[in-house]
Amino acid sequence: MTSKEAADWLEMQYKSSYQKVGASKNSETWDLKKISNFAKHLNSPENTFKSIHVAGTNGKGSTSHMIASILQEAGYKVGLYTSPHLKDYRERIRVNGEMITKEATINFVKNNKAFIEKNALSFFEITVGMAFDYFAKQKVAIAVVEVGMGGRLDSTNIITPEVSVITNIGFDHVAILGDALAKIASEKAGIIKKNVPVVIGEYHKETFPVFVKQAAEMNAELYLAEKTIQENYTTDLLGNYQQKNYKSAVQAIRLLKSFQIEEKHIQKGLSNVVINTKLQGRWQIINLFPKVICDTAHNTEGLTLTMEQLQSESFQKLHIVFGVVNDKNLDQILPLFPKKAHYYFCSPKINRGLDPNKLQQQAKECRLIGNVYDSVSEAYTVAMSKATTKDVIYVGGSTFVVAEIV
Repeated sequence: MTSKEAADWLEMQYKSSYQKVGASKNSETWDLKKISNFAKHLNSPENTFKSIHVAGTNGKGSTSHMIASILQEAGYKVGLYTSPHLKDYRERIRVNGEMITKEATINFVKNNKAFIEKNALSFFEITVGMAFDYFAKQKVAIAVVEVGMGGRLDSTNIITPEVSVITNIGFDHVAILGDALAKIASEKAGIIKKNVPVVIGEYHKETFPVFVKQAAEMNAELYLAEKTIQENYTTDLLGNYQQKNYKSAVQAIRLLKSFQIEEKHIQKGLSNVVINTKLQGRWQIINLFPKVICDTAHNTEGLTLTMEQLQSESFQKLHIVFGVVNDKNLDQILPLFPKKAHYYFCSPKINRGLDPNKLQQQAKECRLIGNVYDSVSEAYTVAMSKATTKDVIYVGGSTFVVAEIV
């Protein structure tokens, strides 16, 4: 197998993944059997390093990057596994902010392709195995591992971490996780391990009892970060919602028992998240005149906070480049968007992208007015041509829309 064949084969696995085609069109199964067998095949790399496990509906990616940045500032070699990626699947697997090398991914495919095909592993299962194998070979001191979806049956849930973190609970992926907050919370609570402390980011009356019950059954000490972390910190991640995320990150750091982390490391780590981990797409400003803001918020809870912050911006006119995936509940998210804005409806270049004509029609019912464009890039180009230096352009609605611009 040549290097090009290995790279092309891995790209084909991604094209048939849940991220690209959705739950109904791919063959992904939601259990731990295949990833457990794959880990054994790889000689159980997840047992060779310590870890922190991070779940949640919103903020789990930012929180994971914050934790990794703090650990890096303290001088540790840190693995970071996150999903989805924006541009390159190698973004999912980093050590001290640097993506896994192309050579490492190609060698991994060459060594494991036969096993992967025989056992019909999904792209997500492949990358989880690849991450754990890479972290073991790189001899990381600790890895921060973000859950892909849910928690209980997520492929990352074969680790026994030093700390578990659940940032918050909201409605997302309801076809798989359930259509009630308590059901979703129960899936997320599946990452709580016996005798491992757990951090809950935010209190919610419907979900918090689920976590309390699961933590008690697992003899896991439970910490509510919004109550336990009272200090104010600054972070280079600009979204207002990051004020919630850093509390979960700091509480998780303070529960690590065998690591030497000082207050200066926390402060510097939170101030240098982007530099240390290369995080993109979280209230990312990519142009100043006009001001262009890209943000990956895509569900009710995330968009509520993002739209509040957007409305607080100073501008003459607001332009919104907007696209979503086809399983999005538009009845819940469209009312969150400002009516005094001009919209540029588009669809990301994935099979799951919603037809922008359908998006325009439903948006019109909420008095969100704008034109349809053939691509995200066309929508953005037109918005830039129409905006003055005193305007604001917001790009969002989906991670995949942002990925085509940043």
